[in-house]
Amino acid sequence: MGTQNPSAPPRAQARLTGNNHPNRAHRTTTGGLQHDNSRHTTRFTVIGNHLAQHRQLSLLAIGLGTHLQSLPQGAPADIKSLTARFPEGATRIAAALRELECHGYLRRERHRTPTGRIVSRTVSCNQPTAARTYPEPSSRPADRPEPRPRPRPHEPCDEPAPQDQGTCKQPPARGPLPAVPRPECHVPALFRAAADLLADLRRHNPRMLLSASDTAHLTPGVAAWLERDVTPAAVRGALTADLPPEGVRRPAAFLAHRLAAQLPPPAPYREPAAALPPVRPRLPMQNCDGCERGFHAPEPGLCRDCRSDRKKAA
Repeated sequence: MGTQNPSAPPRAQARLTGNNHPNRAHRTTTGGLQHDNSRHTTRFTVIGNHLAQHRQLSLLAIGLGTHLQSLPQGAPADIKSLTARFPEGATRIAAALRELECHGYLRRERHRTPTGRIVSRTVSCNQPTAARTYPEPSSRPADRPEPRPRPRPHEPCDEPAPQDQGTCKQPPARGPLPAVPRPECHVPALFRAAADLLADLRRHNPRMLLSASDTAHLTPGVAAWLERDVTPAAVRGALTADLPPEGVRRPAAFLAHRLAAQLPPPAPYREPAAALPPVRPRLPMQNCDGCERGFHAPEPGLCRDCRSDRKKAA
């Protein structure tokens, strides 16, 4: 036999894999997120990073959007069913659904069944650009131009633009209401009467429909008018008379301006009536037993002259 080479390894060395690799061991000690993934073959859902890593959506909305995309076709997705499925309440789930709808991951449609019943249908979109679709120009007749899509008044927001994806258009904020006068004395009954008067304005003029916050702001101003001896009918007439013919855009601001600009002066001070002397009761009429002349006396008898004559004769 020949001599063995002492430098040759006795057998081939296996390749270091997994966590035994020196570079892998170095990476795991640096901290941060690590993945231990295995390939899915059944029961999985593909979720885009635009939803899983969305910067404007809340964590509840991202999780709810992932859950909706994992449900099969026709599964219940209303607020009542989701509240029974998850520990979050109906208020938080409804807010998360509005977030998804606002950012284009959810669409709610109403359909009429053959029986005439209107049902709501929830559509989960795996891409935010699929939140709203319009027919292509080629699908319309050549003689009819394609109408420009008009925003719906009750829609949360429009479809996000490519350069500003994820932002929701909000309606322009209105300025604060003008200040209203305040009564000198805080009488609860006066404030109740003022609030009732404001709530009743819509019965006399439908354009004067006020919200609860607007009524609370205007109540002290109406109370200041009532404190100055102005009748409720006069206050109502001053607030609703001579309205602009083009209408009132913001009734609360219009009424606040009138309450401050047309505030009447305080009622004049009236001296109390002087005490009158007590009225003496009028005695009944009696006939004199001596001369048959009438006189006022509490009881029948002789008149003053007849009594004097009898005293002289005695």
